Amino acid sequence: MEILIVREPVSEETLDALAQAWHGTLVKGVADVGRDVVALGGDWHMDANNILIADGSQQENVWGFNIYPKERSDSALEYISLINIRPAQGNKAMELADEALRGKIKEIVSKLVPHLGL
Repeated sequence: MEILIVREPVSEETLDALAQAWHGTLVKGVADVGRDVVALGGDWHMDANNILIADGSQQENVWGFNIYPKERSDSALEYISLINIRPAQGNKAMELADEALRGKIKEIVSKLVPHLGL
């Protein structure tokens, strides 16, 4: 299964298929907080990152996260990715520390993956 650029809500079945194709229990994702779009799937967050960059995203707006398709609410989403290590942008760890960015990612994912109940 290819990495999907998601601009419209995806179904639970689509998310489950992405999980099975890549990691089984999770789907790696990357959100463009400037364009309100995500890329889902891939072995690494950088794979989805590169897909969004090729689609017109700017690197400073692209952040990684993980979705756990069988979970609901806040336990379905985590803000951890190697691509989030950006000291120049104030994030020195894999986990995204900026609450405003986390909120924006949650808002985007909530709209595009509504069945998670974020």
